[in-house]
Amino acid sequence: MIKNFVEELTWRGMIHTVMPGAEEHLMEQMRSAYVGFDPTADSLHIGNLVPIMLLAHYQRCGHKPVALVGGATGMIGDPSGKSNERNLLDEKTLRHNQESIKKQLAHFLDFESDASNAATLVNNYDWMKDFSFLEFIRDVGKHITVNYMMAKDSVKNRISSDSSEGMSFTEFTYQLVQGYDFLHLYREKDCSIQMGGSDQWGNITTGTELIRRISGGKGFAITCPLITKSDGSKFGKSEGGNVWLDANRTSPYKFYQYWLNSSDEDAEKYIKIFTFLTEEEIKALVIQHNEAPHLRALQKRLAEEITTMVHSKDDLENAIKASEILFGNSTGDDLKQLNEQTFLDVFDGVPLTEISESDIVSGLDIIAALAEKGGFLKSNGEARRALKENSISVNKEKVQEGYMISKADLINDKFVLLQRGKKNYFVLRLV
Repeated sequence: MIKNFVEELTWRGMIHTVMPGAEEHLMEQMRSAYVGFDPTADSLHIGNLVPIMLLAHYQRCGHKPVALVGGATGMIGDPSGKSNERNLLDEKTLRHNQESIKKQLAHFLDFESDASNAATLVNNYDWMKDFSFLEFIRDVGKHITVNYMMAKDSVKNRISSDSSEGMSFTEFTYQLVQGYDFLHLYREKDCSIQMGGSDQWGNITTGTELIRRISGGKGFAITCPLITKSDGSKFGKSEGGNVWLDANRTSPYKFYQYWLNSSDEDAEKYIKIFTFLTEEEIKALVIQHNEAPHLRALQKRLAEEITTMVHSKDDLENAIKASEILFGNSTGDDLKQLNEQTFLDVFDGVPLTEISESDIVSGLDIIAALAEKGGFLKSNGEARRALKENSISVNKEKVQEGYMISKADLINDKFVLLQRGKKNYFVLRLV
């Protein structure tokens, strides 16, 4: 059954521009549409989540999504919004990145079923690699005028920018290569729609123009807004750079925290874009959030939904446990369930001192651990006073003077968490 895709995207705030006739075209029957992804890394990041969600909603509305990995275009560089060209990838790296990206997309799209609208993944390197330059300018280039290409905002902005480097011929022709992708998929996959961010409008419409001029057909463009944060900072970036979908690049804990730390305004926007919750569910959540904003119902549900989608239910539960270690009533047993990377993420920035195995073979006195050996407190006297005040914990358990830290206290055979009061943490690391 075909559902109204444009209507679904509209209430979610995911529509920027729809080419006239596209909505009616989609309501007639199942259609194929594609979105392009850059394969210059072996992981997508949360900046790619909007086009991923476009394809996921597209499939849920009964249509066939095509994910295009831009092996050829990724070698060139897209001028829209960028200032530097990309490095050439060898084919082995390209294929590895393609497979990694497909695994991530499979969390959102059904590639494997025998349904007529099962998703497919293609790589434009496969049809561009044997295309000679002479063939390309003869069969494609002659159909688009330089005047038409110069009128595109992505080209005008680069040429008129203050950069002394200007714009290379390679980048200038990018829209022709992307436009040809659309023509190729139109011919080979009956793909009549291309989707992307609003900055891609010029490249997409070059494709519709090629379809019209070369094949006498009709292609359509649908774009979504570029996501911004309410404070003006760039969406998708954290202090450490990109927030990746690969757990080895951005741990599930840090991923979860990124969404949990969204502002109220952003969370209300993001939950429509980055989850499959219905309009009614989201309205109810907004009401619940507004009644008790301090409970952060929107942020918690957003972080739960998206962490489960990108990672897993287990990863979500571990991320929640890790969060509670800093802010809740967790125990030493909870600490010992954290893997090393999550432990380091949770206590990122906490003062850390390295100790050797010989320091704890016969037990490390808590006073020495806090003062002389650890250097966390200024003196043995301060350590004794803190212990008398019952404010010192080892791995979340209160201890008294005379306590000896041993191998049994090690978390992941490597760490001991010391704490003074509720908020002052210190870490011992065995080396």
